[in-house]
Amino acid sequence: MSDKPTVGVLGTGIMGAAMARNLVRAGLEVRAWNRTREKAEPLAGDGIGVAGTPAEAVEGADVVLTMLYDGHTALEVMREAAPALRPGTVWAQCTTAGTELVAELAAFAREHGLVFYDAPVLGTREPAEAGRLTVLAAGPEDGRNTVTPVFDAVGAQTVWTGEDGGAGSASRLKLVANSWVLAATAAAGEVLALAKALDVDPQDFFGLIEGGPLDMGYLRAKSALVLDGKLSPASFAVSTAEKDARLIVRAGERNGVRLDVAAATAERLARAAAQGHADEDMAAAYFASFEERAGSW
Repeated sequence: MSDKPTVGVLGTGIMGAAMARNLVRAGLEVRAWNRTREKAEPLAGDGIGVAGTPAEAVEGADVVLTMLYDGHTALEVMREAAPALRPGTVWAQCTTAGTELVAELAAFAREHGLVFYDAPVLGTREPAEAGRLTVLAAGPEDGRNTVTPVFDAVGAQTVWTGEDGGAGSASRLKLVANSWVLAATAAAGEVLALAKALDVDPQDFFGLIEGGPLDMGYLRAKSALVLDGKLSPASFAVSTAEKDARLIVRAGERNGVRLDVAAATAERLARAAAQGHADEDMAAAYFASFEERAGSW
């Protein structure tokens, strides 16, 4: 094998498509598959082979990268790909799968002789498109020479959390990071909702905290999406954020921790989705404070 592995990408949504493009830009040969083929077809123009089945995408691949909706989907798709998987193939599992399924995914890898890396990524649409994600990775030393060019192509840095991917240390860290992201997003939405209800100009609030310890670039970025009506295309969709929030809540419950903010955030996201915002950026959880779309600025 050359120092530039062949990669099969399973899942070409917001993140997977951007990652596939960056792999090609780095000089790697890439084949990609998506359940809805129409979403993958544009990748052909970037020199990426668009496969009709998961098995076609992974046949002959040195690395399989999964970027799917959740852990259950990743396992289902890998089962479909199984007939074409070669022993020794590296599996970089980048889906945010939570903590419960990592062991089952690793067990599948062992059954098929795959080298498993628990490798969720931190970042949204823009850093994904720029190849500036942070890869959180756990997996064996043997095999890292193969997977490192993949991580380097899609990310600005790789944070190694352990050598046993099945232990889920990378996925655990990802849930902790996402708990902060989701809490900050929910808080930003509630600040804007309260400002609207009390007839306070949001810019007066931003001016009040500017430059101080309460100021935060992320608050301003998410608020701007709401205030400017630029919730599409999503960087991180409401529906996906709700899924992650529920993974966080379950992880807390399994470990004896009550996460009230995460639970409330999951419900806010669910309400926003029910109002028709499921495919918009997660900042659209703002609308959950109102009936229907009455909260628009």
